[in-house]
Amino acid sequence: MAKEQDLDLGPEFDDSKCVEFILNLIPEQDREGITEDDIQYVLDVIYDFYESEGLLDENVASDGYVDETAELEFIRRAAKRDGINLNDEQIQLILDGEFEYGKQIGIYDEDDED
Repeated sequence: MAKEQDLDLGPEFDDSKCVEFILNLIPEQDREGITEDDIQYVLDVIYDFYESEGLLDENVASDGYVDETAELEFIRRAAKRDGINLNDEQIQLILDGEFEYGKQIGIYDEDDED
């Protein structure tokens, strides 16, 4: 699935608040094995993915198109390479949380879910 997103990760994006938001969003039964460091790692890799796709360029940021399958695969490969023990479901929970946080602070629009 792909979506268009406003990827302007301006000054309102706060990593520590995002990590806390994601931890609180993930159901307790699914939180086992996911640490704050894991979430921060995935946030960093999301940024790396956006950068590698050219989505952080000023001309692209407001009309960015994110291929969610490619994003998940990018994070999966990075985690494996870096010895981060997260499965696809855990990564997806973190991605979903990051998206919800972004919607809350106005980085992503409600329409970006389509």
